Amino acid sequence: MRFDDKYSGNVFIGASNDFENAQAVIYGMPMDWTVSFRPGSRFGPARIRESSLVHEEYSHYLKRDLSDIIYFDAGDIPLPFGNPEKSIRAIHQFVSKVLDAGKFPLGLGGEHLVTWPVVEEVYRRYPDLAVIHIDAHADLRTDYEGEIYSHATPLRKIAERIGGSNLYQFGIRSMTREEVRYTEEAGIHFYPFEVVDPLVKCLPGLEGRPVYVTIDIDVIDPAHAPGTGTPEPGGITSREMLWAIHEIARSGAKVVGADLVEVAPAYDHSEQTPILAAKLVREMLLGFAE
Repeated sequence: MRFDDKYSGNVFIGASNDFENAQAVIYGMPMDWTVSFRPGSRFGPARIRESSLVHEEYSHYLKRDLSDIIYFDAGDIPLPFGNPEKSIRAIHQFVSKVLDAGKFPLGLGGEHLVTWPVVEEVYRRYPDLAVIHIDAHADLRTDYEGEIYSHATPLRKIAERIGGSNLYQFGIRSMTREEVRYTEEAGIHFYPFEVVDPLVKCLPGLEGRPVYVTIDIDVIDPAHAPGTGTPEPGGITSREMLWAIHEIARSGAKVVGADLVEVAPAYDHSEQTPILAAKLVREMLLGFAE
């Protein structure tokens, strides 16, 4: 696998073609093979890149500019259509190379199952890893209608891998009774409905620890982000999501990787969802990638 040739398409605003000196690597995981409602998140990474051009490179929130860091956009990982197992292996291989090169991985989804192989690779290098999961759905099922490879299962796989007490879930407002029971049995730090207040309380306990941050765009109310495969009313605002990213960035936690998933552009003709996602990615780059 070569990093001097991008896989495909446009690049995120301000991206460098200098992989060797890059602090962070943006990469797409265009997979939606296991979704339970509306497909189309495989087109999310490309549209987020295109939408990034509407934004300034300067963040007044963080008082930083994208020119302050070097980041490389590797394009989308070529994933075999309809084959989740091979796709997961391809993500493993790609992320392993990024981490071996000492780069900060920032992934664009794709469905949420893509987060599982990324966290596995990060966990191999940081055995005391904690995961911050911000989402409308718990994603703690063992399977979905008999299928273990599903976007309803990645956080269950992650909890079983890193230990439930190392998983922090915020904003969840759609779950099964069995998933709620599992959060209690596994010792997961589970905060339904809200993000802002519980995050403030939890971040001091993560000071100094390596943390992976995974954000599902559907944590945001569909009024602000309708372009997703499983919209769930009653979510947070885009302003609250930006605030959460900034609080994580300013905390003492050591963010070692992140992703933003489940943008499905076809369901938002106004393009407000990919435009918002691109702004969130800008803030994650400036806030998380040292």
